[in-house]
Amino acid sequence: MDEAVHVDAVRMDMVSKVYGKGRGAVAALREVTTGLPRGRFTAVMGPSGSGKSTFLHCAAGLDTPTSGTVRLGDTEISAMNETKLTELRRARVGFVFQAFNLVSSLTVEQNITLPLRLSRTGADKEWLKEVVARVGLTDRTGHRPAQLSGGQQQRVAIARALVTRPEVVFGDEPTGALDTMTAREVLTLLRETVDGMGQTVVMVTHDPVAAAYADTVLFLADGRIVDRMDAPSSEKVAARMTRLGAWK
Repeated sequence: MDEAVHVDAVRMDMVSKVYGKGRGAVAALREVTTGLPRGRFTAVMGPSGSGKSTFLHCAAGLDTPTSGTVRLGDTEISAMNETKLTELRRARVGFVFQAFNLVSSLTVEQNITLPLRLSRTGADKEWLKEVVARVGLTDRTGHRPAQLSGGQQQRVAIARALVTRPEVVFGDEPTGALDTMTAREVLTLLRETVDGMGQTVVMVTHDPVAAAYADTVLFLADGRIVDRMDAPSSEKVAARMTRLGAWK
């Protein structure tokens, strides 16, 4: 039986991003072409300065490419103005960052549903209940961020990213501020959103252990995708990163 064909949740074609002009210009991405499959977990790795964060920002509509095209599903987002991009991100994309970015005065439930309130969309009570249960916060919905551990706060951030039923959840070093055990719990949760909910996750990380939770790892160097690895292990990823570091 043929392996299932994965439709791209995000498609990048010949994407370049240059900061500055003239002799001071810096090319962060150089003609990147790749697809990020729907319903899969993709990790993005590379040495410092390789273009990882710029890759994520362009793929997620947080930044506009200098050239090339980015499509979210059937929608080209690379030529959208900031107002349209804001509306699109709010409705179709979820974000989890290293900083939890929770509002200290709001409860867990209010933080989770904040994107819905910002877009003036009513919460689907059953979906909200399921998301809260999946992240293990059913008994914490009335708490405020200061009453939670770092891991629980990141779970709130993940629930907030999922509550709008986004097409893609983007993570930028989502475990960077967590201890090893808590990071493992958060990564397991992200893995479960892919396997159990069909979610698409794209995560930038510097950690080979974190990357091993993904289905595929993309390796960047000098603004280009230089390799990919399916079914990664932390040992294989670390070895590949060591070679990239040497080339860098």
